[in-house]
Amino acid sequence: MKIMRNLVVVAGLLVATVAAKAQDQALIDAAKAEGQVVWYSGLIVRQVVTPIKDAFEKKYGITVNFVSMASQEAALRILNEGRANNIQGDVFDGTAPLSAAMEAGLVEQYVPQEAANYPAELKDPNGYWTGQIVQVTAPAINTGLVSAADAPKTFEDLLDPKWKGKMAWSSSEEIAGPPGFIGNVLSYMGEEKGMAYLEKLSQQQIANVPSNMRVVLDQGIAGQYPLVLSILNYHAAISAAQGAPVEWLKLESSVFTFGTVQMLKNAPHPSAAKLFLEFLLSDEGQQIIADAGYIPASPRVKAKDPTLKPQEGKFAVTVISSETFAMNKDKWVGIYRKLFK
Repeated sequence: MKIMRNLVVVAGLLVATVAAKAQDQALIDAAKAEGQVVWYSGLIVRQVVTPIKDAFEKKYGITVNFVSMASQEAALRILNEGRANNIQGDVFDGTAPLSAAMEAGLVEQYVPQEAANYPAELKDPNGYWTGQIVQVTAPAINTGLVSAADAPKTFEDLLDPKWKGKMAWSSSEEIAGPPGFIGNVLSYMGEEKGMAYLEKLSQQQIANVPSNMRVVLDQGIAGQYPLVLSILNYHAAISAAQGAPVEWLKLESSVFTFGTVQMLKNAPHPSAAKLFLEFLLSDEGQQIIADAGYIPASPRVKAKDPTLKPQEGKFAVTVISSETFAMNKDKWVGIYRKLFK
């Protein structure tokens, strides 16, 4: 009797496996018939977009037409396409365009099979998005201009008069920019103490650089600013590995968020979009992301530098999801504009 039960279980698993393979093949065939996928991406082209494109095209023979855009540009483009009922993109990444697209009802529900391997906090239960990369934002110093002894260790250290007029951050009003830093401070210190701290910090004359976090970090590396705030820690690690004089700092709390990837509603190439999402979230796709120096969201794929993740790197974080940011964005952006611009 026990043997029969075991045989039934094995047979069931075989049937499920065969069905899954048939489903996968059907998706591949449909995607190949469409012939292409259009990807709106804010990731660095030479570093990771091109390697992903090449690997996907080699594996499936399906063309990846990517459009490289900053987050605000992507959000505007998606909204304009939606208003015109003329969606051109299939897949897009980034939390900033996600928030805008979600509000406009332009995100397709699709639960990738690969998402089953991801922790709950890195995927939407309704299938609207999945985390593609982990992002930790923190300050960084130019090690040629700032010694380890002089480097800030706490938020309070940023108030030292020696840093007045010598700090910079991006003017981006997104999670990885000043609003995320502000949210981190308020979450860590509490509203009253946090606001008192931010009032003091606003007197430090922090330069607002009208570009992204990577550009701000590059300006720090070039010596334009000895200390930069709210940069992506993996960008600093990549540059340091290439010999740049830079080190990111672990204050009392860093911002932990993640870059998402999702599918547009009424995408012109829906099957190719789904297959591309499966590839991005697979071990193969996530390994390409890791090899490029990014922090993969998949728990099964290690980062090139594992210490960039909180557990391995032994640093504290404040988790700010896209939903948390969306709920608090007006408040945090308002504080940024009032105190720092």
